[in-house]
Amino acid sequence: MDERTERVRGQWDRMSRGYDRGERIQRLALGGTRARLCGRARGRVLDVAVGTGHNLPYYPEGVEVTGVDLSPGMLERARTRAARLAVRADLREGDAQDLPFGDGEFDTVVCALALCTIPDQYRALSEMRRVLRPGGLLLLVDHVEYTRWPLRRREARKDHPRRLPRHVAVDAGFTVDRHDRTALGFVERVVAHRGV
Repeated sequence: MDERTERVRGQWDRMSRGYDRGERIQRLALGGTRARLCGRARGRVLDVAVGTGHNLPYYPEGVEVTGVDLSPGMLERARTRAARLAVRADLREGDAQDLPFGDGEFDTVVCALALCTIPDQYRALSEMRRVLRPGGLLLLVDHVEYTRWPLRRREARKDHPRRLPRHVAVDAGFTVDRHDRTALGFVERVVAHRGV
């Protein structure tokens, strides 16, 4: 794990204790985004950066959910949420930039409100593509406030500037089927698939 990733891990571990306090505000801002996105999941599902498990109640019956997160603190809370909801999910520690799974293991990959904090977006999306079977579905929702002026100028000066999720997904080899914005344009939703 590189220094940037280790720093992000420490930040999320510290934030894990109070992270769920903002859940109500997040629900208001996102509306039914999580339900619509996760409701599209099929088969074996990988929830990248599962966090405290906010997506868990929204997966359809019959899917097999595996969640991975960099932060042990976030995972501990996700396990508590899964137990409370009686949701079966394999929740494990791992880095989105180096996923601990074989090629083509999953039918669907979900990443919600986390891509913007992953140090190397391209590497993470390339890994998501690798673990998806050909034709598999990528479901993303992420903050994109950094694409607006004046934040766009500040972002461009960084060593590793963030880009719109759909653009990085295309660069990583996905075909974007649909994208739109919500929360006054600050959040982008992307539905894409892996080609053959």
